[in-house]
Amino acid sequence: MLPYKCKTKTSLSPLKPQPDLHQGCPDLIHLNVVCISNHFLLATGKDITFVAKVDSSTLLRKPVMKWLKGKWMDLGSKAGKHLKFKETYDRNTKIYTYEMTIVKVVDGDAGGYRCEVTAKDKCDSCTFDITVEGTLQYRKSVKSILIAPPSTCRGDAGEDAGDLDFSGLLKKRSDTSYSRKKEEPTEPEVDVWEILKNAKPCDYEKIAFQYGITDLRGMLKRLKMMRKVEPKKSDAFIRKLEPAYSVEKGKKIVMSVELTDDNAQVKWLKNGQEIKPSAKYLFESIGGIRKLIINRSTLSDDAAYECVVGEEKCFTEVFVQEPPVTITKLLDDIHVVVGERVEFEVEVSEEGANVIWMKDGVELSRDGKYRFKKDGKKHWLIINEASKEDIGTYCVCTNGGQSKAELEVEDKELEVLQSIADLTVKAAEQAVFKCEVSDEKVTGRWFKDGVEVIPGKRIKMTHIGRVHKLTIDDVKPEDAGDYTFVPDGYALSLSAKLNFLEIKIDYVPRQDPPKIHLDTTGSMVSKNTIIVVAGNKLRLDVEITGEPAPTVCWRKGLLLKAHIEALLAGKWFKHKSSAEGRVRVESRKNLSSFVIEGAERGDEGLYCITVTNPAGEDKADLNIRVVDVPDAPENVRCTGVGEDTASMLWDPPKFDGGAPIKGYLMERKKKGSSRWTKLNFDIYESTVYEAKKMIEGVFYEMRVFAVNGIGVSQPSATSKPFMPIAPTSEPTRLVVDDVTDNTCALKWLPPDRVGAGGVDGYIIEYCLEGGSEWVQANEVPVEKNMYRVRGLQVGEKYLFRVSAVNIAGRSPPAEIKQGVTIREITERPKIRLPRQLRTKFIKKVGEKVNLVIPFQGKPRPVVNWFKDGTPLDSSLANVRNSEVDSILFIRQATREHSGEYTLSVHIENMEDKATIEIQIVEKPGPPVAVTVTDVWGFNAALEWKPPKDNGNCDITGYTVQKADMKAKEWFTVYEHNRRPSCTVSDLVMGNEYTFRIFSENICGLSDDAGASKNTAVIAKTGLHYKPQPFKERDMSSSPKFITPLVDRSVVAGYNTAISCAVRGYPRPKIIWMKNKMIIGADPKFLMQNNQGVLTLNIRKPSLFDGGQYICKAVNELGEDQVECRLEKSLFFIKSPVPQLLAPLTIPRK
Repeated sequence: MLPYKCKTKTSLSPLKPQPDLHQGCPDLIHLNVVCISNHFLLATGKDITFVAKVDSSTLLRKPVMKWLKGKWMDLGSKAGKHLKFKETYDRNTKIYTYEMTIVKVVDGDAGGYRCEVTAKDKCDSCTFDITVEGTLQYRKSVKSILIAPPSTCRGDAGEDAGDLDFSGLLKKRSDTSYSRKKEEPTEPEVDVWEILKNAKPCDYEKIAFQYGITDLRGMLKRLKMMRKVEPKKSDAFIRKLEPAYSVEKGKKIVMSVELTDDNAQVKWLKNGQEIKPSAKYLFESIGGIRKLIINRSTLSDDAAYECVVGEEKCFTEVFVQEPPVTITKLLDDIHVVVGERVEFEVEVSEEGANVIWMKDGVELSRDGKYRFKKDGKKHWLIINEASKEDIGTYCVCTNGGQSKAELEVEDKELEVLQSIADLTVKAAEQAVFKCEVSDEKVTGRWFKDGVEVIPGKRIKMTHIGRVHKLTIDDVKPEDAGDYTFVPDGYALSLSAKLNFLEIKIDYVPRQDPPKIHLDTTGSMVSKNTIIVVAGNKLRLDVEITGEPAPTVCWRKGLLLKAHIEALLAGKWFKHKSSAEGRVRVESRKNLSSFVIEGAERGDEGLYCITVTNPAGEDKADLNIRVVDVPDAPENVRCTGVGEDTASMLWDPPKFDGGAPIKGYLMERKKKGSSRWTKLNFDIYESTVYEAKKMIEGVFYEMRVFAVNGIGVSQPSATSKPFMPIAPTSEPTRLVVDDVTDNTCALKWLPPDRVGAGGVDGYIIEYCLEGGSEWVQANEVPVEKNMYRVRGLQVGEKYLFRVSAVNIAGRSPPAEIKQGVTIREITERPKIRLPRQLRTKFIKKVGEKVNLVIPFQGKPRPVVNWFKDGTPLDSSLANVRNSEVDSILFIRQATREHSGEYTLSVHIENMEDKATIEIQIVEKPGPPVAVTVTDVWGFNAALEWKPPKDNGNCDITGYTVQKADMKAKEWFTVYEHNRRPSCTVSDLVMGNEYTFRIFSENICGLSDDAGASKNTAVIAKTGLHYKPQPFKERDMSSSPKFITPLVDRSVVAGYNTAISCAVRGYPRPKIIWMKNKMIIGADPKFLMQNNQGVLTLNIRKPSLFDGGQYICKAVNELGEDQVECRLEKSLFFIKSPVPQLLAPLTIPRK
């Protein structure tokens, strides 16, 4: 529960200055309470306002505030003239202010209040109490309280006071206004609080009802403040329930109490309703411990629970928390053009969970632009038509995490799929210009020689899908010219030329030599060179003149493609090649057409046309180039990475498609994802590219497209996955640990910033002071944070530096600025003996001994081991020495390994020694000479001698056992007996006993026991037992009531019981009577008899159940009876309008 404060302002006491909400408040929600205490004493008729403030600077949604009275009553439904609520919001400080105003406080407003605020999965509350005191005149005189008729029962609290103002339903009137009653004599005023202070808690409800107190909760709190009651120790509970239990949703809840009586019965209540055992609710009883187990908790289990034992109760509250919702599938970056649809998709761990979509830190709402969608665990954010304003960082948040992705929107680029081509037509023929663009919605206009074309009978313009057509019927000479198509909204134009072919035939009786007329305009790049896009149709119309009609021959290199004799007789000839008509020659009058359907790369080359007739010959060479989209780039690879960047390199395509490569387009995606994101819309000319705006620690893949004048190639093969990783920061705290005559030991700590790539190792370098050439000391990076540089020259000063290495490369180096002189350092040898070896070192036989003894000294000391003053035999123990310690190892210890071991370390004439005492022990042997020295009465005296083998340690005691010679079962008499003698008592008369003794040391008892040489016989004696004669007592008696019945006054509609206690033998017969009439098998009455305690339970008594009740007990020796009265004046409480059967009067002074 978060800490809440509450600001309460009333007219009763001045307010303190309001503290700053943002100082010292690390929590998510803050309420500011400015009040002296949480208890308020108010006068009737006054107004009061309570103010609560909530800091929402860290909240994702608006918090929900509830004002509650008691435990469950929501005051929001009671708003009206008596209760008013107000809510304001400050956008600068992001603080919500909630106010509750009670207009003209009445007695019914007294009680406990709570303001509760919730925000997502967080909740907090603040409580306060209100006590209402009447005016001075009311305190001096208390009038009679009468019930108003139901039709006029409005009260003084207003028409909308509702259930809050129960006391308002009881109308106070003066004596003179009550015309049907005579004026009653004044009576002294009764101090109700004095009566309550001296009464038992079980009588509080009766007294409150008698004196018209309706707010029981407020009465109990005020009574608690008036007298400090010493906490009583519970008679039923040893350990009560905890104040609160908190559990995650779906987990098990266990609540337990410990009772003083193991056989006591308990009841478990939830929100006042008894819980019955089921598969969800399990009851356990182990001794005095009672447990309530709730399996698979849900939000409905968040409630108040009670454990009832007899008249005592204990309470607790259970808080069920929902588990955090995590994101299982992250968002992907999206790169689109203007107008395209955008869908961000995310998957969470829980179905139906709520998520929040944000853009650049601002929460998105449902409107015409953004649309939210969810299906099970998947959630989508949909933008139907993206625009430049949608560029930014989008984030999806749950209560367990968040995911971010970038949206990039580029201006839409129109792509020309098919351009318009030049046309050559004759008179009266049809000319059709056709082009195709990438967007179906794009419109455009046609121009001729810069003037817009107007549709007419002969000129028609059509737009079907992505195809735009300009059709000219019955072409005339004036239709020739340059035609241009301009798309609307784009700086783009497509142009082509319409050539009008006019044929004139002049009859010349003489012969003309043949002539080839080539058209050098249109698609020819240069003279006699034609470029065609692969897959497109090539039609080459060549005009031929000559008389008589010349013979036409087409060749590709030396290969004859077609040989056609065309006579100018108006006939049409068509010859198909071996490619099923894909390459053919068509002839008309004065025209030879070379046609290639679907041009291929193999159609490229030099073509020759030869025309001959009797008058001569003419030749022409044509070079046809077939251009295509290029091949895909090759060998796409990552050459380097940064924190959020990566350097990419690739090789140009092997075939450029017959047209120069203009540049490249790049795409990337996260590994495992299927969504590719474009990195550039403008053509990138270089083969080296640096990709940016990537997430460190995430694997990416890239592919590249090549672009030439024809189009875009197929994508390259996907690169190997790479991860943007930045080098680490420099290592920290680089220091010199040790220096010898040719080495230097360095130590350092890992870098402060490591990143997602981690640290693969460290590179150590050194150079002479004053030099600039750094030498790498280690070929392979070392993983440890220490290294000894070797091969240094004595007397020289060196500088050292260390760099961390990972997949991103080397980090900046950490350097030792001050030069280190390489020279031998002499240090006196010293043995640092561990604390456990400073006393006797004890091990058992068969255990291993491994002693590690550190020492220090420079240069490396000479180490020697001695046992009992002589050099240690290598066959007895193994020794391993290093520069800083010496290890003595014995694989299996025996008793011969016991002794004093001395370690000696010396450097030149300096020496240090340490002595270790090792003792190897085992179990001792059995005691000897066990003898029974004396027997008297039921006792026997034993003596023995210590064992011959004590196991190489002191004997700590003996264990003595005895056995009956008949049963032969051994029983332990003494353990850890320290003396070699003892006395065994409590032996059984007439039995013969033998004894055995085990010796004991620190290893345990001996394996064998020392048996006694003789036995102990316990002789019988002449003793006789004479029991006293038993006289049975006569328990017969006539019935006698030991606890009488007590007169009672009960409330109608509530179950009640009357009880008494009787004794008598033989067991008496019980008879219950009401008004001297025997109560038979009436289901309204339940009669119980529990060990002489008689109880009559009356179910929901009414007015007719009042009267005299008699309980009679009868047996053969006599009878007895008791009686009580159940008052006839019963009170009825009927909801929603309370009524009294008789008026209540409170005497006054």
